[in-house]
Amino acid sequence: MRTLHPFQQKIRDEARRFNVVSLGRRAGKTALGEDLAVETVLDERAPCGWFAPNYKNLGETWRELVDLLRPVARRVTETDHRIEILGGGSLECWSLDSEGVADSVRGRKYKRVVLDEAASVRSLLGIWQKVIRPTLTDLVGDAWFLSTPKGLNGFWSLYQRGQDPADPDWASWRAPTNVNPHIPRQEIDDTRGDLPERAVAQEIDAEFLAEGAGVFRGVAEACTARPQAVGVPKHTYVFGVDWGQVDDFTVVSVLDVRPDGVEQVCLDRFNKIDYLLQAARIRILAERFPPLLMIAERNNVGAPVIEILERYNLPLWAWTATNASKHDAVVALSLALDRSEVVLLDDPVQTGELLAYEAEKLPGGLLRYGAPEGMHDDTVVALMLAWLGACSADAGRVQARDFRVVA
Repeated sequence: MRTLHPFQQKIRDEARRFNVVSLGRRAGKTALGEDLAVETVLDERAPCGWFAPNYKNLGETWRELVDLLRPVARRVTETDHRIEILGGGSLECWSLDSEGVADSVRGRKYKRVVLDEAASVRSLLGIWQKVIRPTLTDLVGDAWFLSTPKGLNGFWSLYQRGQDPADPDWASWRAPTNVNPHIPRQEIDDTRGDLPERAVAQEIDAEFLAEGAGVFRGVAEACTARPQAVGVPKHTYVFGVDWGQVDDFTVVSVLDVRPDGVEQVCLDRFNKIDYLLQAARIRILAERFPPLLMIAERNNVGAPVIEILERYNLPLWAWTATNASKHDAVVALSLALDRSEVVLLDDPVQTGELLAYEAEKLPGGLLRYGAPEGMHDDTVVALMLAWLGACSADAGRVQARDFRVVA
């Protein structure tokens, strides 16, 4: 195995079960993947799966892996891209654009999978969830997603999971090409001069760039708010609450509505607790930031918690989500961000969900809003509801703390 450079070693030291590595070109991501694959088949004598978006990406890597493993190989099968190791252990390489590859992979058992150039894999999230993830179940294997960014696609969604402290099985890293000490700095500088600015940002600096305007613009610029531990006397606070289901999160977004602007000052996010504990947690938050208005989504999950909160005499507005009401809420928040009317906390989960939020045009011409497949939009919905509350408070429609609105 190779000697890893410092940033590669940092990744190895901090690794968890599911790992997303976003690096600039020639920063050493494929070499890291090869090291991981060789470790699995040689040290652990276990099966490893290597996945590439197409045969072009797979070709050179396959030849390098064969060269590394041939001295200890019992059998190398070029047609199947399979290497069997003396004493056990095997490596299988797959091109994900091959016809029938999903059916072929099903039933395999791997101790480790490596997805190289993952940002270029079409329908990455679906392939991961339906095809590759099940191959790790029997051996409790781990997964590595390696790539240079390519917009806010499925690879970016997985990167966001690695940034979420509430998702402890995931980790992610991002670094530019110059973390590789073996690439001459002059070569990197020359490349910067030869490429357009956006290409440099993506290919060299490993930045995730939005391909289009997106539903929400000005998100990064808005993330300058400072959190508050408790409410400031005479300040007006409004809450937006989105209820989580089995895998989703309950999120409470707290806005401070002042004459000079609206600022997000607290973001509470939790899951897998029962209704009574959810209500108690929100009640405690309401003691810290006494709300003028609390807008909570009313759905199958929210209804019983709202009933509990009503006993606490909190100023509740039970909001019903319809296509029309969601459209109005999305437009209102989008305009607020465009006009710099709201300042947000620099929270990586919220920022990621806002940037990923998308609109799908339905056959009838209407728009359906939501998170991409495999992502959440809990912080977005909570923020939208809080902004509706801020608009109501700012317009003077809510006059007293004990005023209750139930829609």
